[in-house]
Amino acid sequence: MSGSDTETARTVSGAMLPSKLADHPGRIRLEPVAGEVTVTMGGVGIARTTNAIRLHEGDYPSVLYVPRADADMSVLTATDHSTYCPFKGAASYFSVQADSAGKDGTNAVWSYEDPFEELAGIKDHLAFYTDRVDVRED
Repeated sequence: MSGSDTETARTVSGAMLPSKLADHPGRIRLEPVAGEVTVTMGGVGIARTTNAIRLHEGDYPSVLYVPRADADMSVLTATDHSTYCPFKGAASYFSVQADSAGKDGTNAVWSYEDPFEELAGIKDHLAFYTDRVDVRED
């Protein structure tokens, strides 16, 4: 049923969700990041890692995903906001509580808690809106 909106794909947990992965093979590519990635907001450290993953998706700018284990979760608060991507799955969001720079940290961080199996590498990782937080790659 190529091209149909009713195709499904299996998530890491085994759930079957609507997906367009089969219609667009190779649309998303993951690669490890060589070097250190730091994430801050208003001088407050949010994450520091040498284990980041770069996600390339079609013509969109690449996005860095940082392991949750390398983030200071005490400066993040889970929100009720969620979105759905037919290529990655359901995203949940966090707000940054470190707003000393006058930036809005509301829903500035997202995570795919149960991504499609093809993207299992981003499970337990966080991504950041770079217009709200500072992401630096060294």
